[in-house]
Amino acid sequence: MEVEGSPTQLWAALTTGTAGWLWPMEYEPREGGAAPSGGTVTRWDPPRHLGARVEDPDRVPGQSLNQLDLTLEPRDGGRRTWLRYVRGGIFTGAADDRYDGAARHTDFHLHTLGQYMAYFAGRPVAFSGVHGPLASRAPDAFVRLARALGLPDDATDGARVRAQAPGGDLDAVIDFRSRYFIGLRTDETLHRFFGRNHFGAPVGISVHDFGAHANAKGTELAWQDWLDHLYG
Repeated sequence: MEVEGSPTQLWAALTTGTAGWLWPMEYEPREGGAAPSGGTVTRWDPPRHLGARVEDPDRVPGQSLNQLDLTLEPRDGGRRTWLRYVRGGIFTGAADDRYDGAARHTDFHLHTLGQYMAYFAGRPVAFSGVHGPLASRAPDAFVRLARALGLPDDATDGARVRAQAPGGDLDAVIDFRSRYFIGLRTDETLHRFFGRNHFGAPVGISVHDFGAHANAKGTELAWQDWLDHLYG
């Protein structure tokens, strides 16, 4: 994929700015150093090549191996960057279902990375992440979530909407929508909604708040209450 920003800016997003598009993670900046989820840094060549590997089924449920290999190349005089993102691993259990879920989540996360680079790169962020109750594993759970947000059934990528959210409506753009995921972008936030009920898990929500008065804990509590009431 090609994203806005220089390789140096993208490297920062991938290594120290992950809360802006994924969730907070840390890499020890050297080959052989500590990587997220109990892994090891296998390549550390900023801002060109990053690699990491985890071989611990207890750290990565459902996988005996998970590894990343990321290559960055400048484009357009360094104003944009080409990212080659390779994720590999060995799944255990229902491998086909796990592969499908991992592939779809990776596509959505990389889309969110592109949104972050285009609109919020380098800005301080407050990250919040919540999961719905067990009842949100029902087959229609994600449809119910979209309707609770007030999103029209036919609203697709690029549509401007007024979504119903705890604490007040969101004047947002739908930056991603499929039967599995919804992305809403406002002037100060990225809201990500995960239809993990399709993969046998509760639905989830993450909020990346770049506003001056962001309150990660308050946001987390508000959305958790919203989910609990929706599926209660």
